Amino acid sequence: MTVKIRVDVKCCVGHARCAAVAPEVYELDDNGFNTTPYKEVDESLRKQAIRGMRACPEKVITIDDEDGR
Repeated sequence: MTVKIRVDVKCCVGHARCAAVAPEVYELDDNGFNTTPYKEVDESLRKQAIRGMRACPEKVITIDDEDGR
C-alpha cells in the first residue's frame, strides 16, 4: 500500500520544514522549495509524511484523506 502526498508547489514559500522533519519523504530543490506536486511513498513512511505535512506553516501539503491538523 502507498501513501499519496500532494503539494501545492505554487504556494510553497521554501521554509523547508517538511524536509527538516521528514527527509526520507520530502525532497527540495537547492533553494528549499518543494517542487514535486504529487508523490507516492510506502505505507511505512506514513508517520514521517504526516509530520512533514504538519510542519508546513503554509499548509500546502495534503496526504490521502488526512488533514493532519
